[in-house]
Amino acid sequence: MKTYLDCYPCLMRQALQASRFANLSESAQQSILKSVMESLSELPEGTSPPVIAQLIHRIVRAESGHNDPYRAVKITSTQNALNLYDRLRIQIDEAIDPIDLAIRLSIAGNIIDFGISDHYDLEDSIHRVMTKPLAVNDIENLKTRLKTIKSLLYLGDNSGETVFDRLLIETLVKHYQLPVTYVVRGSATINDVTYLEATEAGLDKVCSEIIDNGSDAPGTLLDDCSSDFVTRFKHAELIIAKGQGNFESLSEVDAPLFFLLQAKCNVIANELGVQEFDLIVKGPKG
Repeated sequence: MKTYLDCYPCLMRQALQASRFANLSESAQQSILKSVMESLSELPEGTSPPVIAQLIHRIVRAESGHNDPYRAVKITSTQNALNLYDRLRIQIDEAIDPIDLAIRLSIAGNIIDFGISDHYDLEDSIHRVMTKPLAVNDIENLKTRLKTIKSLLYLGDNSGETVFDRLLIETLVKHYQLPVTYVVRGSATINDVTYLEATEAGLDKVCSEIIDNGSDAPGTLLDDCSSDFVTRFKHAELIIAKGQGNFESLSEVDAPLFFLLQAKCNVIANELGVQEFDLIVKGPKG
């Protein structure tokens, strides 16, 4: 997906946010913002949002000396989600259509996105996914495809959202007897999930394996990922890709992809032809 003009203020906000999460002085924050602006001015036209965000957060980590400015909020986000786990597990298990509800709840978790906002309301997000129609609804297609495959590749997105991923994966394993490989970022970027946060959410208990993609981009940039991951991606029977970053980086890739996300900004909403905060399950074309 291309970068729109509206993306640039959001990306600059991320740079300032990350600098503050790193507890830097105002002068250090200003220095980082200057470095970011200089780097942005040199980027070629057509650079995608995840590539720009990757550059910005590399600058913040390098100049701050902090390899994970979001670590504290990632811990809090995961714990907040785990506090809801038992209640949501019961709701899924007692639902008339457990798969549908588990998919919807996984989308509810996508609200935990510090790339978009410093604040989120999990209870409101849960209420919306349980009461609001999906703007793009390929759930039945996804359920049909799940019956035909022998394994699933699942691309994670944000810390805390991981708990909602766990709920969905547990449900898929129970109903389809599928081994699921969960994919995390190669190293810290924004509040995206790494191996550490995946295990803190308990995903190691329900997935056949957890692997990283070898990249520090807040998305899945195949030309920046490890050869091992790219091989797994190219041979996957079915791929669930969570969140905006994965949509931004993979929306034009020809693969058996199902995107699960909330359209949390006007750029993504316009790209998908929906309203902001609409709920999306978007399968392959054709």
